[in-house]
Amino acid sequence: MPPTPAAAPLTVGFDLDMTLLDTRPGIRATYLALSAETGTHIDCDLVVTRLGPPLLHELGNWFAAERVAEVAARYRELYRELALAPTVALPGAHAAVDAVRAAGGRVAVITGKYEPNALLHLEHSGLHADVVVGDLWAESKGDALREHGATVYVGDHLGDIRGARRAGAVAVGVATGPYGADELLAAGADVVLADLTEFPAWLAAHVG
Repeated sequence: MPPTPAAAPLTVGFDLDMTLLDTRPGIRATYLALSAETGTHIDCDLVVTRLGPPLLHELGNWFAAERVAEVAARYRELYRELALAPTVALPGAHAAVDAVRAAGGRVAVITGKYEPNALLHLEHSGLHADVVVGDLWAESKGDALREHGATVYVGDHLGDIRGARRAGAVAVGVATGPYGADELLAAGADVVLADLTEFPAWLAAHVG
């Protein structure tokens, strides 16, 4: 009888903004600087209430289409100067990552954030991921989750739920972003946690 194939290692995907990290203060500071530098009004308080979609999408609300790519490049430069220090890990973020490792799993951060800046955030926050993929949104996150064998994806946005569903992964919503539990469940989340402090117990039950 041929040997039974080894099971694939557990891989859990996490979103970054408002799932692992509260990036709102740094993002707000960056938009304020960008607004001052370009002389363009940006409602920075509004911007940080709707994090999730790609940067180019948000910038398109404030700048003409032909300027968006140029302004995005400058935003990303300013971001490295202004956004790392004010950013803090959300409650339970480190414990959630540790729980995946304790279960023998791998951590994949799949985010809409510019990948080099996502890597800087993780380093600054002391969070280690085995895989980091940036510049993705909604269904394209699902493609990356499938590529890296993730069977669980944790996120705060309706787009994260769409990504998990595309990958056939368990969609774990966390109500730490712009959507409440009812909205995340209505979008197709398999489970919704108040925050990541609840994740280790959920994961133990899931893999058990």
